[in-house]
Amino acid sequence: MSAAAGCSDDSADSDGGGGTALEKITYLTSFGTFGRDSYAYVALEKGYFKDAGFDVEVKPGSGSGENIKSIVAGNAQFTPIDLTGGLIAAGGKDKTTGFTAVAAVQQRTMSAIISLEGNGINAPKDLEGKTIADQPGSVVKTLFPTYAKLANVDSTKVKFVSGKAQDLIGTLASGRVQGIGQFVVGKPTVETVAKGKTAVVLPYSDFLQDLYGNVLITSTKYAQDNPEKVKKFSAALLKGLSDSIQNPDEAGKIMQKYVQTAKPEGVAAELTLMGPYVKSAAAGIPVGALDAERVARSIAILQGSGQIEPGLKPEQVINFDLTPKA
Repeated sequence: MSAAAGCSDDSADSDGGGGTALEKITYLTSFGTFGRDSYAYVALEKGYFKDAGFDVEVKPGSGSGENIKSIVAGNAQFTPIDLTGGLIAAGGKDKTTGFTAVAAVQQRTMSAIISLEGNGINAPKDLEGKTIADQPGSVVKTLFPTYAKLANVDSTKVKFVSGKAQDLIGTLASGRVQGIGQFVVGKPTVETVAKGKTAVVLPYSDFLQDLYGNVLITSTKYAQDNPEKVKKFSAALLKGLSDSIQNPDEAGKIMQKYVQTAKPEGVAAELTLMGPYVKSAAAGIPVGALDAERVARSIAILQGSGQIEPGLKPEQVINFDLTPKA
């Protein structure tokens, strides 16, 4: 698919069968083809994208930083990124522009440190004196000093070593490190690779309750030029997300149709863990909603820890005219 596909109203060239032209869209998953991203395949399989007017190609993403670059370059039109990573990209030293968030995927950050039983890590304070592996630039590693401060952990006593994302779980299972940076939904996969050992999860959301998890982004220009299309795409994706959370077994089977290596039971396990992060604890908050005041508090947390410079406003990263209302 060309990089320009889906970038303008003129790009619609597929026929939906009823004479309705479908706009070609490239969608990147948040990272790879884990079960946590299965909702895009559910929306595709059930025709939600087609009903909204889109011919969508789902491709594996490469994490927040690379996904932002793809959106800004026009190589993809929609992708989920970690909102904290987006705030740091926009408000940090690089001052990245050209992207905007249009819906929430998770109402709380899913960042976590995962260890295994027997490694001596059962509470945040136990991280002191331990070695943690994570990929360079990971939001888990980036956020660690802030998490450590709030969890009363001396971050100078925790050693981080770099590892490739696909190798982290194996590194933990082999005993070369005592913990790894992961999302909370990684627990079933960790336990599978560790051959039955029980995983110990330290969720950042225990101490960083204002931080959102993944959000759906598009380019600033596409959002400005096609606001109604953005709303329709978001609604279709969020419908797939809701279905996946409500019926994780079905989502697992659907994903395996598109990703042959996917294990339906593993997909379902991840979605079951992700459910409470998608649905807000506050009654009446719709799936996908973003609240400006919460985002402002998140910015304040990141500014307080020195990870972004003063002056960033929520509206610079989120188009609240297009997001579901909190």
